[in-house]
Formats: sequence, C-alpha cells, structure tokens
Amino acid sequence: MSARLDERRLATGVLVIGTGAAGLRAAIELQEQGVQVLCVGKRRRDDAHTVLAAGGINAALGTMDPADSWEQHAADTLKESYWLADPRAVEVLCREAPGAIDDLVRFGARLAREDDGRLTQRFFGAHRYRRTCFAGDYTGREIQLALVRRATELGVAIRDDLYVTRLLVHDGRVFGAYGFDVDDGSRQLVLADAVVLAAGGHTRIWRRSSSRRDENTGDAMRLAAEAGCRLRDMELVQFHPTGMVFPEEAAGTLVTEAVRGEGGILRNARGERFMERYDAERLELSSRDRVALANYTEIVEGRGTEHGGVLLDVTHLDRRVVLERLPRMYRQFVDLAMVDITRSVMEVAPTAHYSMGGIRVEPETHATDVEGLFAVGECASGVHGANRLGGNSLAECLVFGRIVGRETARVAAGLDVHVRDRAAIDAARDEVSEALARRGDEFARPLQRELRDLMTECCGVVRTEAELELGLRRLEELAARARILEVRPDLAGYADLAHAFDLAGSLLAARATLESALERRETRGAHNRADYPTQDPALGVNLVWSPEGVTREAVAPLPAAIAALVDEQELDVSGRLLE
Repeated sequence: MSARLDERRLATGVLVIGTGAAGLRAAIELQEQGVQVLCVGKRRRDDAHTVLAAGGINAALGTMDPADSWEQHAADTLKESYWLADPRAVEVLCREAPGAIDDLVRFGARLAREDDGRLTQRFFGAHRYRRTCFAGDYTGREIQLALVRRATELGVAIRDDLYVTRLLVHDGRVFGAYGFDVDDGSRQLVLADAVVLAAGGHTRIWRRSSSRRDENTGDAMRLAAEAGCRLRDMELVQFHPTGMVFPEEAAGTLVTEAVRGEGGILRNARGERFMERYDAERLELSSRDRVALANYTEIVEGRGTEHGGVLLDVTHLDRRVVLERLPRMYRQFVDLAMVDITRSVMEVAPTAHYSMGGIRVEPETHATDVEGLFAVGECASGVHGANRLGGNSLAECLVFGRIVGRETARVAAGLDVHVRDRAAIDAARDEVSEALARRGDEFARPLQRELRDLMTECCGVVRTEAELELGLRRLEELAARARILEVRPDLAGYADLAHAFDLAGSLLAARATLESALERRETRGAHNRADYPTQDPALGVNLVWSPEGVTREAVAPLPAAIAALVDEQELDVSGRLLE
C-alpha cells in the first residue's frame, strides 16, 4: 500500500503535542476559549510522566505563613538557580502560581487541607516559607487525573496513540505536524494554525533515570531543533541523589528524599556513614546536589556496592513509622526488588531526574524561534537555571500551560492566510517511509543502551574536558551506526518505529548536552566539572545551542525589588522535604 493511501489527514486550530500536565492545561485553556484543539501523545493520558511527581506544587498563598509573597517565591527560585534562571519568566511563574492552584481546585483536585478548610502548605527544600501544596505523596497523579477529567468534561479531542515525527514548517512558520499511529502504523498528517510542544525532557539518555522507559528521550528537543529552534542550557540536568540500582529493569526509579527526611542513613559498602565527610552538620539532609556528589564519589572511589550503588538504611526505624510515613517506598521495593526495607537496606545511586534546560523560549509567552510554535513544561527552558527549586515544575506546567493556551488562541484567531508547503509534507512522509524501508545490522534498543552508557560515563554527575570530548567522538560513531538501523513493525504494533525516532531524538539531545557541557568550564549548581571546580563569573550566562555551535546569551537583570529579598545565607533545610 502506498504512503498516500494509508495516510489520514486531520485539521485543527491548535495542535498540542504531549498529554501531561503542561499539554493538558494548554488544551483546556484553548477549549475554554472556544478554539478547536487536538492534544496528542504517545502514552496513555492518565499515565503521563506527570504522575511520577510526588512532592507538591508551589504557590505563595500564605495559608500557613502569611508573610509569604510571590516576590519572595521569585527570590528563592532565582537564588536556587545560581542566577541562570530568567527573572522575567520566574516573575510570571511566581505571580501566577496562586491562580494555578485556584484552577486546580476548580477542576476538582483533592489537595490536602487543614481542619478549618485552608489548603495545607509545607516546607519543601530551599523555600523561605511553607508554600508547597500537595496530595499525599501522589500530587502529580492527582493533578493529572484532575486535568484529564476537566479536559474530558470540555470535550477536548485527545489521542494518545500518535507519535509525531516532524513539525511542518514553511518560511519560518509552523503549519502542523506529521506522524504515525503507534498501533496500526497509519500515517497522520495534522494541519494546524499553531502548535504547542509539551513533550518532556531528555533525562532518559542516562543509564539511571527516574523517567520510565520510552519517555523523556529528547524527542521534543529534536522536533524543535529540526524545525529551526535553538536549545538553551542543555548541560544543566538535575541528578537526584537516590534512585534504585537493582534490579536492572528498575534502575533509576526514584527513591524519594522523604526517606532521608524520616531518618534514613546513607552508608557505603564498608558500613561507614559517609555523609559525615561531606556535610558533617546536615548529613543526609544536605542539599540535593551535595548528596548526589557524595554518593557518586563513594561509588567511583571504590566504596560502592556490587551493583554500583550505596546503601540507604531505615532498618533502625520502627516498622510502623516506615509503613505510615513511607508507604509508597515500602511498596515500591517489595514490588520491584522483593526487598522489605524495614528489614533490609536499599541500594541507591544518583539518577538523572530533570531537564532544567530545553527549547529556548520567550520568557513571558513561551514562543519559540519558529512563528506559531510554543514550548511548555520540561522541554522548555528559562525557569530553573542551574538548579530547580523543588515543587516548581508542576507550577511551571500549569502557569505556562494556561499562558501558552491563551497565546496560541490569539495566534490562531489572528491568522488570515496559512501557507502549507507540499515539499515539507513530502519530506516528512519520505522520512517515515525511508525508516521503514531501511535494512541494516543495527537495532534501536541496543543503540539506546549504548548511548545511555556513553552519557553516564562521559557526562554524568561529574564531567571533565577529556571525558566530554571522548563522549562526542563515541557519539559520532553511534550516529553513524544509527544510519543503518533496521525497523521491523509486527503484529504488536509500530513500537519499533517509535524506538527509532526516540533514538534520533536522544542522539541530538546528547550532542547538545555534551557540547554545552564542554563550553561551561565551571562548576555551578547541578553542573560539576572536576577540572573547573569553582564558579566563573564570566559564565553567569545561558548557553544557547544550535547545530552550528554554542553561543552565550546574557541573563536579564534581576529586578531590585526581588534582589532585596534574596538572603545570601544558606537556608537550613533540616527536617524539610527536599524532593
């Protein structure tokens, strides 16, 4: 059957790519404004990556600490970013976050409340005040389900079986996207007046990642870069200190920092409580980047376990405390590792957790370099800088999801003529056909594994010039092998084709990350260079990547009112949740 005969053509006002919190919030805003919208994704809408967010969502509501304000929230965010976050984007985030909470309540999200009905807010990492709303340790799941319910009530068209392979662009303006149905392989041509990219980050390109299989593979970055967008701060990736290391299929699965908050002790394979060497005062309650570096150091210096981790111990705690305070972690280790954590220690190691960089966007609108194309959520950059303030990611999705919905509604309403380029459509069609027709000696899954090994060994928690340059050489070899990839769909569907495009996204994201990490010759926030262990004032800039290379972009000045609220004293986070 020819490509044209099995191709289905759809048309919509705005196409949203991604069915997590950011994408759904944009789609809801569009539908409420009466704009036709189609929201597509490659995972079930009720099981997007958002459901893994455990800790909470930030907003300066003042329900627990009346002295809090959005300005103080902004000051805390900018300080935690090591001054690389865009102050303009941060101001929008913090000013609009209370409204995002109001929206969640309107959508029926069941957030924790005090006896008198006030929303409960708790401390979360380096916040000056209690400003994190939550729903147990299932906050992301509760938010996702509330958004799905609201989208369903409004009649938002959602497809969670469509893989987008290319954005369609003519003369610098997006006019739709091309892809395929992951079940039957039918081609999907979607024409749209505007497009929203909300397809996640790139943390799955490391060996241990808190993302699940086949998500956060960098496909959003590839779609944007090939459409003509620039990427920014791709080297700034947050490594969570504790992810599972065994069994292999569960490697990287997040072990919440609440385990340490409840009294968990980190030990090396010799039984030593090693945090005494890295932060004798705060020990396991030190900051995330310090604990991650400590765990990494113990492992690489030969004091790790046989599976390449360290030990996290709660066996000294009362069993009832563990079951009451850490029920999800207890169940996780029983289900995935057949380990009862009240009787046996956990093996953990740093895990790639969050992409703080991503597609370069305008701070207030999240518009990209391509007209009519917007990016939101973890695939976008600007809010987090070199270290993300815990609880800000869900707020970012909802605040900017709403804004992007409003902006794309405006773009669609103001469009008089939209040129569709037949050559761009043919190129997208040929790209899929060529992938299916290609025969070679390589398959996507083994190459994905090799790429994850490469990034872990050459661009992990700690980086050096020699390792990064080696990584780039190895990446060139992998990219050459990917050109002789074989794709063989079968009766189970077209997952093999999706893996091939996932690999393409991962290769591009890896190149951008390695080249940017090479350029940032300093240690700042989550970016650790063993050969440049201090901050360089000249590198208090954002690094902007394109296939032509890396350039530097000045960070916007800090507003005086926000600067006045920044406390340069390191905040004591003892006893606080940190995730």
